[in-house]
Amino acid sequence: MSEKSLETLQYRFDGPEDAPVLVLGPSLGVTWHMWDRQIPELSRHWRIFRYDLPGHGGAPAHPAAAVSDLADRLLATLDSVGVQRFGYVGCSIGGAVGADLVLRHPHRVAALALVAASPRFGTADEFRQRGVIVRTNGLEPIARTSPDRWFTPGFAAAQPAIVEWAVQMVRTTDPGCYIASCEALAAFDIRTELPRIGVATLVLVGAEDKVTGPAEARTLVAGIPDARLALVPGASHLAPVEQPAAVTDLLLTHFSTAWQDTSASIPAPAAPGFGAPFAPVVPVAEIAPAPDLPDTTPTGRSDRYDRGMKVRREVLGDAHVDAATAASDGFTDDFQELLTRYAWGEVWSREGLDRKARSCVSLTAIVASGHLGGLAQHVRAALRNGLTPSEIKEVLLQTAVYCGIPAAGAAFEIAQSVIQEETTPPA
Repeated sequence: MSEKSLETLQYRFDGPEDAPVLVLGPSLGVTWHMWDRQIPELSRHWRIFRYDLPGHGGAPAHPAAAVSDLADRLLATLDSVGVQRFGYVGCSIGGAVGADLVLRHPHRVAALALVAASPRFGTADEFRQRGVIVRTNGLEPIARTSPDRWFTPGFAAAQPAIVEWAVQMVRTTDPGCYIASCEALAAFDIRTELPRIGVATLVLVGAEDKVTGPAEARTLVAGIPDARLALVPGASHLAPVEQPAAVTDLLLTHFSTAWQDTSASIPAPAAPGFGAPFAPVVPVAEIAPAPDLPDTTPTGRSDRYDRGMKVRREVLGDAHVDAATAASDGFTDDFQELLTRYAWGEVWSREGLDRKARSCVSLTAIVASGHLGGLAQHVRAALRNGLTPSEIKEVLLQTAVYCGIPAAGAAFEIAQSVIQEETTPPA
C-alpha cells in the first residue's frame, strides 16, 4: 500500500502491483475513505487506485470548476504512475468524471460502473445556490444536512459514528473547492451523449436515494447501449458505505465479466472463506423505456445566440430564463432574441472583465438608471457570480455617493431581501 499527494490529484494504491487497475472515484464532500469497506475484497483481484477531489481529505486546494478538468487531472495523475487502461467506478460527481472519461478518452476505460450518478444532476440553479450558501455561511450548513442526503434514517440512527465521520469530512473540505465542484455539477449535462458511451456499464443506485435516485439511474440505462441497472435495497446516496457487501458483490460480478480485453489476466473471484468459484449476485434490475431527450435539431440561430443563451442561463438561472422565454410571444420574440444575442452573447461573453466585475457594473447601472425592477435578479446573479453579501453592500454604498441616497436606500431594501432568501440554508 502506498500514498502520495500530487499537485493535480491526491491518490493511493491498494492491491498487487501486477494486477489490472480499477479506479474508484468519490462523491462530493467525501474522501477516498468512502470505499474503505470495498477494498479488502476488490484488492484481491485488482490494483485499486483511489483519489480525492481537490481540497478534500487534505488534498491540495486547487479548484476545478468543470468535470472535464477533474477528468484531465485524473488522467495526468494516472499517466504519471504509468496507468494507461483501467476499469472505473465513480460515485455521484465521481461518476460524472467516469462518464466524461469514456466520452472523451474511450480507449482508456475498459469497463465502467456509475454509482448514484445522473446524466444531469438536478438543476444548475440548485447547485449554484448551494455555492452561494457555502460562500456566505461556510460548509457547516452543508455538513449538518449531509447525513439526511446520504443515508437512510434507520442507518443514520443506528450508526452515529459513521454519521459523525461523514459530517467531519464535509467540515474539513476546502470551501472554494467545494463551490467549484458545485459549479462543475451545475454545468454537467450529457443526456444527449449517452449513446456514445461504448463500454459495458453497471448503473448502481440505492433504492432509497433521494439525491440521484432510481429515476436518474433508469435514464442512464435507457441511454447507454450496453448498460444494466442494479437497485440496492436499504441504501441511499452513499450505498457503498451503507450496504458495503451488496455493492462489493455487484462490482465483483460486473468487472469480472465486463472487462473483456483484460479478462484473461483477472482471476475469477472466489467467495470469501470458501474454495468454490464466485457465485454472482443477481441484482434487482430493470430497464426503462428510452426517456424523452432534449431536442437537438438545429434552430438556424447564430452561434452568438447559442453562446448568449448559455451565459444567460448560467448568470440569471434557468428558472428566470425559462419564465422569460415562456412569457414571450410573437410581439416580444425578436426582443428576447436581441437580448440573448447582443447582451449575453456579445457583451457578457467578452473576456475583458470577469463575471464578478460585470455584476458590479450591472448593479451600479441599474441603481443609477432607477430601473430597480431588474435589481433583484441581478443581486441573485451577483451572488452566483462570486460576489459576497459584503461586496454587494460595498457596491451599493458606492451608489449612494454617486446615484443618491434615495436610490441606494431602495436598492438596499431589495438586495437585503434577496440576500436573506438566497443565503439562508435549507432547514
